[in-house]
Amino acid sequence: MNGVKRMNRILSILLCLGALSSFAAPAENLQFTVLPNYFEDKPDHQSLGPCHGGAVIDKAGNIYVSTDTPRGIVVYSKEGKFLRAVGPTRLHAMELREENGEEYIYGARPQDHQVVKLKLNGETLWTIEYPKEAGILKDEKGFNPCAVTVGPDGEIFVADGYGSNYILKFDKDRKFLKAFGGPGKEEGKFQTCHGIALDKRMGKPLLFVCNRNNNRIEYWDLDGNFVKVIQKDLRMPAAVHIRGDYALVPELQGRATLLDKEGNIVAQVGDNPNEKQRANFGLPPDQWKDGICNSPHGGSIDKDGNLIITEWSQFGHLHKFVRAK
Repeated sequence: MNGVKRMNRILSILLCLGALSSFAAPAENLQFTVLPNYFEDKPDHQSLGPCHGGAVIDKAGNIYVSTDTPRGIVVYSKEGKFLRAVGPTRLHAMELREENGEEYIYGARPQDHQVVKLKLNGETLWTIEYPKEAGILKDEKGFNPCAVTVGPDGEIFVADGYGSNYILKFDKDRKFLKAFGGPGKEEGKFQTCHGIALDKRMGKPLLFVCNRNNNRIEYWDLDGNFVKVIQKDLRMPAAVHIRGDYALVPELQGRATLLDKEGNIVAQVGDNPNEKQRANFGLPPDQWKDGICNSPHGGSIDKDGNLIITEWSQFGHLHKFVRAK
């Protein structure tokens, strides 16, 4: 009898624990499948060519992929067919922003030591050059911006990841305001601030920063104060694109990660088990595999929640991962 009572008590405890655990909402587990051969193989009858950039998607669903070739930005339709080529070459990162009903591309050009604002036809509207007044750069060749984003009041934030390892803040008229961060391994410092975006998902806008060589992603406020680490021990997070509830983070070491607004990992795609293929610019196409990423460098989420990934690749390597319904 005592044994039966003991067993009933144990069962009651287990049931209570189960009930309590049901209140903890686990992170979603989103599923994706690769869509092979989505992008036209030879846009404009030539290979895509070297890419060290990213991708943005306009309201019509067209996909803009930056290259390091004279064609500049290669534009694909939402079906993956080549449409045209526009704008300057060597755009390392791009952000598409709608202003007064018109769409624009903001981009960073580290090799050219500038940040640009473009129309969708590739026309340059303005540039930000070496900010001498910042007092942290020796000369114009020290300004090597990796990424750019725009705040709610039009202020401009530039991640100078290949240069000073500071984030530079400008007002809407491109007047320099301040620099924050600086090089280092500890929290509040950067080892290649490589990607940046404005994150409005939590109500108060924050800067989402990819601290690439520290292998972590972070929040900073718009005044330049470090807030917190979102995730650490990533594989060289290279960029971030936020759409709806999710943030897409391509990781240069052979993977892309999707996070919800609480910073939980909800999906990882393209994971490459072969470490020799990760962050491998010269990996030839005959070693590529469908659904496997080698050197993810940029990406975007389309309106249906599908993922576009671009690689740091001598030959140009693109992926589309389709979200399961």
